[in-house]
Amino acid sequence: MQTSRAGASAAPHSQTLSRGIRVLEILAEADSPLSIAEVAAALGVHRSIAYRILRTLEDHGVVVRDAAGAVRLGPRMAALARGVSRDLQAAALPELTSVANELGMTAFVAVLDRLEVVTLVSVEPREAHATVARRPGTRHPLAVGAPGIAIQSLLSPAQWADLGGDGARRSEAAAVGTQGFATSHDEVIPGLASVAVPLSVAGEPPAALAVVYLAGGRPSAELGARLTRAAAAITAALR
Repeated sequence: MQTSRAGASAAPHSQTLSRGIRVLEILAEADSPLSIAEVAAALGVHRSIAYRILRTLEDHGVVVRDAAGAVRLGPRMAALARGVSRDLQAAALPELTSVANELGMTAFVAVLDRLEVVTLVSVEPREAHATVARRPGTRHPLAVGAPGIAIQSLLSPAQWADLGGDGARRSEAAAVGTQGFATSHDEVIPGLASVAVPLSVAGEPPAALAVVYLAGGRPSAELGARLTRAAAAITAALR
């Protein structure tokens, strides 16, 4: 018997699958490998439940355990991540590399994920006295940071309403259409600044091309102009 779409949507979600995905998120957000007890505490479940979930994820190679039993994401996750917006990653990588090495700053592409901004791909400069790591998978609220402001500038009123967020869009988002870029200081990480430009690619979620750096240095307008040229090159490569 065929299941209707309405019936399928009314079916209960899989708690086990939801917990497994949450474990991957917990490990991705951690700065170092976690013990099973730490994973259980973060997940809010008994240690035995966390252990069973981790064993299943380990069987699929998406998590691994070290000699001490601490858990981290496994190499299989990197293979899965390469498949996310594959064409956008491929087109962005050479431009990010050029921007990062030219400016001496970490350059990255961030995409919209519900009410958050997620780093899709990033490049750190080859030579710089101090750089800021921006690992793929890093996320922060859409309401803060230059990438979030740039992405907000791409959203229509209907798209913004569909997100279901609280409050109005950042006022700076309206200015992006005029000056072409967004800036932020001390919003996502204290002491760091960011400049971002919108990146709109057909078939991909709203995105931003950005650099993050220690506050000070080059004028924001100069960085914005360089990022705008890179964004145009990425868009052209995907046509």
